[in-house]
Amino acid sequence: MRIIAGRNRGRHLKGPGRSELFLRPTSDRARESLFNIIGPRIRGACFLDLFAGTGAVGLEAESRGAAEVVLVERNPVALDLIRDNIILCRAEERCHLLKYDLSRPLSRLDAGRFSPFDLIFFDPPYESGLYEAILSDLVASCLVNEGGLVIAEGRKGSILPECCPGLVISDRRQYGENNFWFYRMGS
Repeated sequence: MRIIAGRNRGRHLKGPGRSELFLRPTSDRARESLFNIIGPRIRGACFLDLFAGTGAVGLEAESRGAAEVVLVERNPVALDLIRDNIILCRAEERCHLLKYDLSRPLSRLDAGRFSPFDLIFFDPPYESGLYEAILSDLVASCLVNEGGLVIAEGRKGSILPECCPGLVISDRRQYGENNFWFYRMGS
């Protein structure tokens, strides 16, 4: 697992070991495709990475010029892994790690000093059933900036809503076993 582009291009990140099999990082190839799509929006953006896992997506955004990156995770092992990867990338100034259980309402997430966000990425455990709740909660919590983009990653064959109050799907892409849904703020 490595950073694809930007100031940390080629830097290898720590990945999950055998004891962290609950983590499934977005593959380098899928991440590269994702950032090719959102690339022009990264520079100077506030980026939120929910269910951050290893931090690879958020650190890719930081490497490509995001002004602020907030990585949210609850698992202590994953939090340590993300912390190590932030240090490896020398990204302590622009990356902020928050411990939070995302099965709770996002209104309680202490991201107010960073929000609203221009780009939000989330990749919950596939079987969690949290997709619709997170989408609704993002809007209700005012975490999405006007004109912002929300990207959900899921398993191939998953079905996510076309819209929810405040968000409308603008694109869908499949990369191997991964699907990405792109939602924009709208009515």
